[in-house]
Amino acid sequence: MLTTLFIVLGYLAGSISTAIIVCRAMGLPDPRSEGSRNPGATNVLRFGGKKAAAITLAGDFLKGLLPVLLARGVGVDEIGLALTGLAAFLGHLYPVFFGFEGGKGVATAFGVILGLSWLTALATLATWLIMAFTVRISSLSALTAATLAPLFAWLFGLPLIYSAAILFMAILLIWRHRSNIRDLLAGTEDKIGTDRPEG
Repeated sequence: MLTTLFIVLGYLAGSISTAIIVCRAMGLPDPRSEGSRNPGATNVLRFGGKKAAAITLAGDFLKGLLPVLLARGVGVDEIGLALTGLAAFLGHLYPVFFGFEGGKGVATAFGVILGLSWLTALATLATWLIMAFTVRISSLSALTAATLAPLFAWLFGLPLIYSAAILFMAILLIWRHRSNIRDLLAGTEDKIGTDRPEG
């Protein structure tokens, strides 16, 4: 019963669209109708500025991290922790409060990974940062980090259920970036700091 409760709470927490709430509070356009039409920090940065983007990023990260930490704190087992994290991630992708129109899940997935394993999260973040500073393409950095995250989980000897959850999130995250992948293959994907939408 406790595990089921946290899975539901995880999904509901994930369904709180930080980007939409921040934009409404700051008098900005709905991120689903501007830029890339993705309710995430990268898109908010394009038309809302650094402050709105930073708040969005923090909120998306925390709604992945906090449900897992809370579940761990009350003694939920490994399967329950993994499912709670997955539920939060799916809530971000398909939020019940916002017509199931969610973001791509990068920050929320990172929050979940940090809740499950700080070493895996550190390696994943390092991968994103290295790629971001090298190629300066946000989507490619996220795709590379997502691809390697399950490998890091395996290398650090995480429980199988954790590795499976991270793999599942990575697959969904890559799928959600399919328009960015098309742009990358076409050589038209924007670099960090440009204003034109990713796609």
